[in-house]
Amino acid sequence: MKILFVHQNFPGQFLHLAPALVERGHDVTALTDETNARKSTITTFRYRKPDPRPDPKIAQLGTTYCEMTNRAWRVARAARVLRDKHGYVPDVIFGHGGWGETLFLREVWPEARLIVYAELYYAPRGLDVGFDPEFANDSEDKVYSVVARQGHQALMMAQCDAALAPTEFQADTFPESFRDKITIIHDGVDTDRLKPDPMARVVLPSGVEFRAGDELLTFINRNLEPYRGYHSFIRALPEVMRARPNAQVVIIGGDDVSYGARPGGGRSWKEIFLDEVRDQLDLSRVHFTGKVPYATFTGLMQCTRAHCYLTVPFVLSWSMLEAMSAGALVVGSRTAPVEELIEDGENGLLVDFFDTEEIAGTLIRALARPEEFRGMRQAARRHIVENYDLHSICLPRLIDFVEGRLDV
Repeated sequence: MKILFVHQNFPGQFLHLAPALVERGHDVTALTDETNARKSTITTFRYRKPDPRPDPKIAQLGTTYCEMTNRAWRVARAARVLRDKHGYVPDVIFGHGGWGETLFLREVWPEARLIVYAELYYAPRGLDVGFDPEFANDSEDKVYSVVARQGHQALMMAQCDAALAPTEFQADTFPESFRDKITIIHDGVDTDRLKPDPMARVVLPSGVEFRAGDELLTFINRNLEPYRGYHSFIRALPEVMRARPNAQVVIIGGDDVSYGARPGGGRSWKEIFLDEVRDQLDLSRVHFTGKVPYATFTGLMQCTRAHCYLTVPFVLSWSMLEAMSAGALVVGSRTAPVEELIEDGENGLLVDFFDTEEIAGTLIRALARPEEFRGMRQAARRHIVENYDLHSICLPRLIDFVEGRLDV
């Protein structure tokens, strides 16, 4: 088959799937944003960067739809060049639905089977919006704007032949009328690479070194922000560090924003919430690393005594599954995406997203009595190996899913 992947940050979720399809003899091509600097062995074409985001004062509630259709138009123009200049006609198109890239491809290649990666469907209530009262905006205009953001998602789901979601929680955010189109297969975790190592050792850029068994507490966000519970974690930290005077804390993540709104005043969420508790912390034991190489992350998950993962009801982070695979004890938020994988007291510990006292108490217990949680660590890894292993479970299912599209 000729298979075209469309993703503004390719390879994205298709990191393992695209090369695996090449190995099976398929002709695989990718179409991505011209500014995407990620490298890939897949033959890649690029579409022109879309125009700047529309001015909300002009587009009002249609801002997101204008932005997504603008990107879709750029993708379609590049697709026409592939068709008319290079004679390229795919059998299957597989695109991420989040940025609108697939919206006009049906018009360019009407015979191709169209698959979309259905990551999350926006909702004005019940998910991330309004979940945290500290940042809630209950105005009717906010509700309207979230409903308006569903426009390109509904269109992509109406157009596609099939869709893929990584978790039950994420699939269930889509309306029932689309749910039958969605197959649930996770992207997969390389459990051979992410595995416990009693000899693990990692050295931070600052020169600080950790080994497996050290009293180490870890926390990771792509960017340190409220969506991933950074504020709840940092507010719990003073009590943890008072109770555990030898504990070291590593906080991984950038200073930008991945989800939600930016703070005002030109400051970062990292600094805003750190300033709340700065005078209560021994900062010589708190290591903000920024973003780190994957090998450093892997080593930290093998060394950590407790790994805290908090999230609003939103897309589940790969890092939580990878931490479990590495044998880390995950202290996670009692929110739907986390509860799908972690059963409290069986393969991890769950805490209230907002309850800093419960978060602190649970982390203190995890740091103080590591032997008590050995069975949970083993159960966490076993759950990932048995249900989310990349090579034995997820990748074969993903390949079957794509190859089966021509049989539909």
